[in-house]
Amino acid sequence: QVQLVETGGGLVQPGDSLRLSCAASGPTFNNNTMGWFRQPPGQGRDFVAATTWSSGSTYYSDSVKGRFTISRDGAKNTIYLQMNALRPEDTAVYYCAARPAGGLAAHTFQYVWWGQGTQVTVSS
Repeated sequence: QVQLVETGGGLVQPGDSLRLSCAASGPTFNNNTMGWFRQPPGQGRDFVAATTWSSGSTYYSDSVKGRFTISRDGAKNTIYLQMNALRPEDTAVYYCAARPAGGLAAHTFQYVWWGQGTQVTVSS
């Protein structure tokens, strides 16, 4: 059983930066894909970014491309989401997810394991 724990959320002002972490534990992650999703208040869960554990290939939604960066630290079994130039519309609960297969998946149904989420609020 894979367990994912997100940390790093908080309240920031527009233009600020924030880094989210997702610590993973469980079976080997050599062939896994890890992703970040977010769910704004009253809306569905949307894809943000994904990375493959083995090669580090990355994929981003258009709304965050150029502002957010997903990365991984194999030694710590942790992935990160560096968020720069934050906007009020980035406000959401951010979820880390994992799937036991390669490929840069961007749909919630493609992921098997989920973290509990961490709140990010961007407001002046």
